[in-house]
Amino acid sequence: MNTHAAVLIAIDQPLRLIDMEIPDLAEGQVLVDIAYAGVCRTQINEWKGAKGPDRYLPHTLGHEGSGVVTGVGPGVTTVGVGDAVILTWMKTPGLEGGATSYRSEDGEINSGPISTFMTRAVISENRVLPCGDVPLDVAALLGCAVPTGCGMVVNQLQPELGASIAIIGVGGIGLCAIAAARVSGCDPIIAIDIEPGKLDFALKMGATHVVDGGTNASGQVREIVGAAGVDYCVECVGTTGTMETGFELVRKGGGHLLIAGNAPKGERISIDPFELIEGKCISGSWGGDSDLARDLSRYRDWYAEGLLPLQELITHRLPLEEINTGMQITASGQAGRVLIQVEGVGS
Repeated sequence: MNTHAAVLIAIDQPLRLIDMEIPDLAEGQVLVDIAYAGVCRTQINEWKGAKGPDRYLPHTLGHEGSGVVTGVGPGVTTVGVGDAVILTWMKTPGLEGGATSYRSEDGEINSGPISTFMTRAVISENRVLPCGDVPLDVAALLGCAVPTGCGMVVNQLQPELGASIAIIGVGGIGLCAIAAARVSGCDPIIAIDIEPGKLDFALKMGATHVVDGGTNASGQVREIVGAAGVDYCVECVGTTGTMETGFELVRKGGGHLLIAGNAPKGERISIDPFELIEGKCISGSWGGDSDLARDLSRYRDWYAEGLLPLQELITHRLPLEEINTGMQITASGQAGRVLIQVEGVGS
């Protein structure tokens, strides 16, 4: 049995589509026919080498998706053949099946516990979760964008009713943070980005105000909330400049900046440490402190009730053969979420 996969051969080079042989399933591994895969900023960072040297090349990519289980290895109990599933980099109940590798005419191709830029994949059981009655395209977003963006707000910030919040960068994760802020009763909810089209999507997801991030964002935000600044800010861009802006935006005496974006390895931010003494807080997020086994039912309910309009989040749908176009669109910052529709299950 074979799979067709987009493989990173060399840093900052186009992904290459390669046919690979599916290995036998080991303990704790699941075979999934991929339906959809989301393109996240993390894959862009891997592709561009922003995390530093990559000792696993060549390797597969993708950590958010959906599909249907077609095989299970020894010991697997949480899913069965025929189950529609969410594929996620966040650990879920089940066995740790570990990494795998595939044979190809180009040699051995490495793969981690989860990869989704391929037609079928061997995935660790603890990166797979039944998706229930959520459509497969929407289910793909529940693997990263939703739990990270929503989790930052409801799990980490836990804003009080009427709190003011700014979200810098309204791609997939930022848009989900906006939706969660609306459900949490934040007001105002200020979306900041340099792309006008993305700000339009932010309004659909629940933003009350939008700000052009390229023209004195700090001044525009203070015109909305006053000189003190916002109660909370979520940074989803991953540049040192936007992180510093986020810290500037939050108020003294309890303002909290939460960083989700990943700046390139080795870069540093500069802040006035006295503002920490004055009560500002800065922290980071790793997946929104999400536990999908705990949180998934909440996000499914929000989707069913129209509070989490995930179809609006999907701005581009492309076939696997156009994966490099999808990577470029995501890297450009002009997308909500780029979804790769894999030929087969999701067609």
